Amino acid sequence: MKKYRIIYCALGALLSMGVASCSLTEEPDSYYEKDTFFNSESKAKLAVIGVYDCLAVEGHYGQREMAMPASDDTYYIQGTGTDNTRRDIAHYMVKSTNTWVADVWKYKYQGIDRANFVIAGIEGMPEYEGNQNLHSMVAEAKFLRAFMAFDLIKYWGDVPFKRTYTGGYEDAFQARVSREQIYDYIIEDLNFAKENLPAVGTTTSPEVPDQVAAHALLMRVYLQRAGYSLQMDGKMTRPSDDLRKQYFEAVIDEWEEIQRKGGHGFYDGGYTELFKTYSACVLNNQESLWEIAFNPTGSSFKDNAGYWATYNGPLVDAPGCKPTENTKFMGRANAFFRVLPCWKSFFEENDERRDVMVVDYQLKWDKTLYNHVKKSKADDPANWYPGKWRREWMELGFIDPNLTGVNYCPLRYADAVLMAAEAYNETNNTPEAWNLLNQVRERAGATPVSSLQEYRQVQPNLYDLPFFNGGGADDFRTALYWERGFELAFEGQRKYDLIRWGVLGDALAFFQSKMDPKLKGKYVAGDKFVKGKHELFPIPLGEIQANPALEGRNNPGYE
Repeated sequence: MKKYRIIYCALGALLSMGVASCSLTEEPDSYYEKDTFFNSESKAKLAVIGVYDCLAVEGHYGQREMAMPASDDTYYIQGTGTDNTRRDIAHYMVKSTNTWVADVWKYKYQGIDRANFVIAGIEGMPEYEGNQNLHSMVAEAKFLRAFMAFDLIKYWGDVPFKRTYTGGYEDAFQARVSREQIYDYIIEDLNFAKENLPAVGTTTSPEVPDQVAAHALLMRVYLQRAGYSLQMDGKMTRPSDDLRKQYFEAVIDEWEEIQRKGGHGFYDGGYTELFKTYSACVLNNQESLWEIAFNPTGSSFKDNAGYWATYNGPLVDAPGCKPTENTKFMGRANAFFRVLPCWKSFFEENDERRDVMVVDYQLKWDKTLYNHVKKSKADDPANWYPGKWRREWMELGFIDPNLTGVNYCPLRYADAVLMAAEAYNETNNTPEAWNLLNQVRERAGATPVSSLQEYRQVQPNLYDLPFFNGGGADDFRTALYWERGFELAFEGQRKYDLIRWGVLGDALAFFQSKMDPKLKGKYVAGDKFVKGKHELFPIPLGEIQANPALEGRNNPGYE
């Protein structure tokens, strides 16, 4: 079971002390300074834990982040009425006043500022040079800083950015920095992390990234950098062919290092069991390269509990039990998200990912049986759910029926395999690309293939895509389009795959044109999405108004 080393330490010790935290427009609330605090390894470790804590809160990856990658061509959020929070984000109705976007912005900068504080503090310790423990702590902070800086680029493009601690208002207001410069900073941080994070096999918990996690995150960074992104002039552009080739080759270099270092691979129990372990809060550092930790059910702390398996799993009624019997039953699941039912028909019959991805039932409370029972919704495709995280796979018992201690895994080995496959295809080694793609397929029980023709033969219900039809390398791109959906749906990457491929708006409109008639008025992303606008989020209005260096200018299409 989960040890929650990070969270227990963080809440009990660090937060009560008040580690440094501030966004670009927020007065720091720390009552100590780094030159007097960083006088021991134990205190340095507490400061690092404070960076992790920024991720594991409701306003960040515990809840708000769930809406940022929706909607794509696999899922959407139920309800289309404007709410200035999750629905407006997922249905491309978002405005600069959106409160969830503002919260995510705040926590990104708070986390980066904490990382800046920690890095400067530890590097300034007299014993830093030659102390591998301290170097490893800095590597953790740089990994987390890179992770959050990468989010800034994906969400907002060119943004204010600095790598020094914001000590007061005189340092808070910054102008936009080119995303290309921020990419360089991210790569620099991850290059340090991949050499100084714990070596593979020296840590048993995926809640602490090891060196392979840094290699995998670098792969993702290079792929995103090689793709399309929305510029301040409202145009989607990508780097030159020469630069793209360099980035793809860099992806392959990182992949080869992952293979050399070893220690990770597909989960031994199979695809279904992998996701059951996530819901059951069982730590897995075989396929999980890194997990963001949340409090387990039963903890006395709630600030760092999450909503994984509550918002993004099948609907579960609130248990109608007596309060003294909470330990005997499941908590509830609001099930805000819905899956596009067409995906169930795309899989091979023997591909176990299908029944993990798509759930066509609810768990309703039966007063007579005094328990939850499954109720089929097979004839109601508007109530089919993402199935990777489920209350029924969790241990019984709860303190708050809405919260869970399920971790979020932003980096999985299978994703690294598919990223490497993409890079090989883009560098004219398509046979190796098919080989890697087949490793992912075979783990799930799907048939190995070596051409797009074979791929379509074993999955005859796949749509004919209008945006990958050039033959050659496009054949593998077509297969990869589907395979990344099969393998990674709902895990936070799909929307940004579609953006970097330059097809997000086209994919949304295409899938809306193909959707089940029962989804009319429910899946509206194809109608609402505006090219040259919705590839980025708006900078929160409060930041535009407070930061004169932004010159009152928001991202394209936003006021």
